[in-house]
Amino acid sequence: MNTEVAEDVALACRALARAGLAAVSLGHVSARVGVDRIAVRCRDPHDTGLLFTTADAVREIDPTGPRPGGGWSVPNELPIHTAFYRARPEVGAVVHVHAPAAVLCGLAGLPLRPVFGAFDIPAARLALRGVPVFPRAALITRDELGDELVAATGDAEVCLLRGHGIAAVGPTVPAAVARALALEQLARITLDLARLGARPDVLSAADRAELPDLGAAFNDGLVWNHLHALDIH
Repeated sequence: MNTEVAEDVALACRALARAGLAAVSLGHVSARVGVDRIAVRCRDPHDTGLLFTTADAVREIDPTGPRPGGGWSVPNELPIHTAFYRARPEVGAVVHVHAPAAVLCGLAGLPLRPVFGAFDIPAARLALRGVPVFPRAALITRDELGDELVAATGDAEVCLLRGHGIAAVGPTVPAAVARALALEQLARITLDLARLGARPDVLSAADRAELPDLGAAFNDGLVWNHLHALDIH
């Protein structure tokens, strides 16, 4: 098992729980570590939740091979991860969490509109591109359901699973986590605006043109550095 990958997946789990996107043990993160192998957060009988995930809980598996021993079990929704890895070779990491604001927006039918700009450019760019919605609230325990989710996501980096949670993907663990956090930020603003009874106009074309992609070093790297610092303190 690659120690650095295990540490990254474990930190991702802790950071997502600390940010309120994952309650107790509801959620999981994985990373591609080879052509046919992934590292994924697993559970043992004494699991204490994502907030307390250690690298020991991250197990390298062959998705079509035997499951880890020693009392460890893979997520029930492993097909979410394996479906993305099968269909999209550029995906290096997958996040699935039960993000509460996103769930509420999906259940309330609130569209995630591009109404803010420089406040949070990664979140704004998600809204500008459009957030796809997977309409089923089922537990995704079969390959067929995983494939349906991937089809609903298309080539997007995030998908809202109505009545369930979100999926976020990226070339790296930091990128996938940053997308998940940005989507929940977008959902929180959307939800707060609905509570206020406000419906602001979407961004003008002129303002959209002034929202560049600041690159992975800024969008993902700085977020990851911050999450590392929070984890230490």
